[in-house]
Amino acid sequence: MRKLNDAQPENTSLPRLAYNRRESATVLGISPASLDRLVQRGLLKPSRALYKPMFAVAELERFLRETTGLV
Repeated sequence: MRKLNDAQPENTSLPRLAYNRRESATVLGISPASLDRLVQRGLLKPSRALYKPMFAVAELERFLRETTGLV
């Protein structure tokens, strides 16, 4: 009989597509409260498909590109 853990291939690293609120703040080098202010101002748009907001990597890159010229 096959176990649930056996269903996933070993050593497969999938790229992250999104980060939660705290991770996104860390990636940007800001506090979670500052991230919340950016969302309130409409500068960052989280996905609200889940209970907790998730920030797509593409959205974080867009924010940096448009506000600092980075990435």
